[in-house]
Amino acid sequence: MRIINFGSLNIDHVYRVDRFVQPGETIPSLAYSRFCGGKGLNQSIALARAGAEVRHYGKIGTDGADLVEMLNRSGVDTSSVSVEDGPTGHAIIQVSGDGENSIIIEGGANRLMDDIDIETVFSELEEGDWLLLQNEVSAIDTLFGRALDSPCRLAFNPAPMTEAVNDLPLHRVDLLIVNESEGRALTGRSGAPDIVSALTQLCPKGRIVLTLGARGAICADGNRRIEQPGFPVDAVDTTAAGDTFVGYFLAASSSGKTADAALELACKAASICVTRPGAAASIPYLHEIEAG
Repeated sequence: MRIINFGSLNIDHVYRVDRFVQPGETIPSLAYSRFCGGKGLNQSIALARAGAEVRHYGKIGTDGADLVEMLNRSGVDTSSVSVEDGPTGHAIIQVSGDGENSIIIEGGANRLMDDIDIETVFSELEEGDWLLLQNEVSAIDTLFGRALDSPCRLAFNPAPMTEAVNDLPLHRVDLLIVNESEGRALTGRSGAPDIVSALTQLCPKGRIVLTLGARGAICADGNRRIEQPGFPVDAVDTTAAGDTFVGYFLAASSSGKTADAALELACKAASICVTRPGAAASIPYLHEIEAG
């Protein structure tokens, strides 16, 4: 069993600020850093650092070689990452004094995924394998369409959320992981219990996870509802916390751990992530969590 992540690869430009810039305003940056990022890259690294076997399918521009190097160092199979003319995807990230972030994404090479890439992926997937998708690459609707006829298991993290997600055949999803704002957009509900109940109707055969930031997460596993409180920490930067959770939860679930154990492990991993600056660089290794 393998996990194939068809996901984004971004260069993150991070600006530390006292507070987020307002319309019509110019404010100074307190510090600037450049990191490897992208939801796809972050989740592949989290999967690998959690001990899973993961292959990443994605595209970079000629300026993205360091992204591939970081994936390799974390143990991700990058043999299916290709280089395109033009820029790598990138993000402009503001990080405020309390560790919250505000992000603008430019797709770059992530928007060049095509039918040939998709057919290559599905020709390799076998029964029991996982296909992990986010919403930062092109052709998500085509990927879902092909997944309808595939024996693979499908995990979906619809971030960043767009209206187009509502048109996807979510009933096909085996694992859906969303945060509160994504859950509200998908269901029109507010309040975690109502959101989870509505998501189970959209995704009737899948396991549902609603992440709640510092408050932890809720998992709907069949008729069970599992609540995992957050682990209190002093947050420095919340970038990649959700991606860390996704990678750890899927790695634990695919290795046969119970939903309870996977939920606890993923929350612990995310709590360590937010105590460190940056995106991929902040994702912990499994041995760090076990040592704590």
